[in-house]
Amino acid sequence: MQILSFGGANPPLAVDYLVVAGGAGGGGATATFYGGGGAGAGGLRSTVTATGGGGSLESALSVTAGVALTVTVGAGGAGGSPASNNGTNGSDSVFSSVTSTGGGGGGSANTTTPGGRNGVLGGSGGGGSGSSNTLASAGGAGTANQGFAGGAGQFTGDQRGGGGGGAGAVGATATASANGGTGVAVSITGSSVTYAGGGGGGVYGPTGSPGTGGAGGGGDGGPTGSNGVNGTTNLGGGGGGASTFSFATTGGNGGSGVVIIRYADTFDAAASTTGSPTITVIGGYRIYNFTGSGTITF
Repeated sequence: MQILSFGGANPPLAVDYLVVAGGAGGGGATATFYGGGGAGAGGLRSTVTATGGGGSLESALSVTAGVALTVTVGAGGAGGSPASNNGTNGSDSVFSSVTSTGGGGGGSANTTTPGGRNGVLGGSGGGGSGSSNTLASAGGAGTANQGFAGGAGQFTGDQRGGGGGGAGAVGATATASANGGTGVAVSITGSSVTYAGGGGGGVYGPTGSPGTGGAGGGGDGGPTGSNGVNGTTNLGGGGGGASTFSFATTGGNGGSGVVIIRYADTFDAAASTTGSPTITVIGGYRIYNFTGSGTITF
């Protein structure tokens, strides 16, 4: 265990937090003409800015001196391979009793697999895939107070996957822009950073444009014959959907999540931490930024 500082006689009674889960992987595409769905962003819960999915502001978490609290930073999900049903869901992030749900995978453009065309439910839901076989694909649902749903795919015209849901907005349907849903801007570190944007849908078509990733680390969808773009590390962004042209392609990987804890700097520093968080004191707050899993004891 790495001891970074010793607490004193004045520990905090409650702390603010931002808990963002890992974003999911975008949908892959087979060696025919299809576009994979954009992936859902990781769920977002916060006491500083309203939670994802249109939820209300959460209350500060009560803490007890001398008790080690678990911090788990969720990994991003893998992009869907050509043969898989969809992108892999992101992993949950956890701070003590607060859990944010990993993002939902983007739908695969593998039309031989039943159900593989639909986006997957998660913190934010994945977008459905686009195909040419007139079979509709639905976006996956988001989790209440954490993120929004993904958009449906398009099976006519440009065969475009839907955008993945973000913490701040639904993913666009493929008949619109196929863009990933935007994330949520949070100022817990002393400056505004946007987290948990959805991935854009991939597109096959001579005139169609792929969806762009939502603000907050969402990866762009692939244009014809391209892999999806990865979501951004430690922002919880969803990966972009792939697109194919006579060869198979892979969806973008999801970005890992983050856990950030803060409280007034009139209280003592944490007694100990593991996991090597970045510690800053700014604007009247002590801030612990975990980009890897560990513990914190006040």
